[in-house]
Amino acid sequence: MPRTNGQTHRAGYDEETRARLSADAAAIKARYPQERSALLPMLHLVQSEDGYVSPRGIAFCAAELGLTTAEVSAVATFYTQYKRHPNGTYTVGVCTNTLCAIMGGDAIWEELSDHLGIGHDETTDDGAITLERVECNAACDYAPVVMVNWEFFDNQTPDSAVALADELTAGHPVTPTRGAHSVCTFKEMSRVLAGFGDGRADEGIGAGGPTLAGTVLAREQGWVAPPFPADAEASTKTPARGTRTTKAPAASHAPKPGGEQSSAERPATTPGDVSPARRTTKKQSDDAKES
Repeated sequence: MPRTNGQTHRAGYDEETRARLSADAAAIKARYPQERSALLPMLHLVQSEDGYVSPRGIAFCAAELGLTTAEVSAVATFYTQYKRHPNGTYTVGVCTNTLCAIMGGDAIWEELSDHLGIGHDETTDDGAITLERVECNAACDYAPVVMVNWEFFDNQTPDSAVALADELTAGHPVTPTRGAHSVCTFKEMSRVLAGFGDGRADEGIGAGGPTLAGTVLAREQGWVAPPFPADAEASTKTPARGTRTTKAPAASHAPKPGGEQSSAERPATTPGDVSPARRTTKKQSDDAKES
């Protein structure tokens, strides 16, 4: 059974929490020439506090940025990474896009959904896992892929995915296939997305063997990209000091009216080339010419 929404966080933040969030908000707003541009990371900030974009989080963002709560809500409801109800400690995302699906992603989804007793965007009763179907994670070379708070778990099977979920439910640490050495919580991840690094961005490997296979093969075979055309190279050279240059007008590739690629002046050849109204007008015009 999915967990109920629980506390709705309709009351405002206490003084201490608000002061801390306001300091973080000031750092976020300082990154942008216009404060309202800070809304996206601000939503991640309040999500890192409440575990979702709560009513008080929306009110906080609106007050900090001089927006209405309706304007903030319009943005928060547009992007799927902003949750409108309490999220689990871990978001487990199963890629069911084309390649992952045919490699076993659909089977993984069905097995996990049955095992956890929840569907898409639902959370287990203990609040540990929120399950999601996710779109392509740009990891097709490791399909099928499961994400835990956006960390990669590659080449999964239904059995390995269930074992992963059981470890998360039990509170045991898990190690992603690539990237960071461990998985942070949903709140911690949201703070990183707000722009406050956790110092783990350079942990682990990024691109693995399957990703680099093409590059390795090209080096082994001595393959290189073709050189630029001579005229392109000449156009990039800096003229000698004192040399006057005249920029040639750019050639227009747009077809001229009546040209080969244009129908602007082509006479109608069949009745279907003109609308019924134009056919009537044209017939009247032709009759007038004949008389």
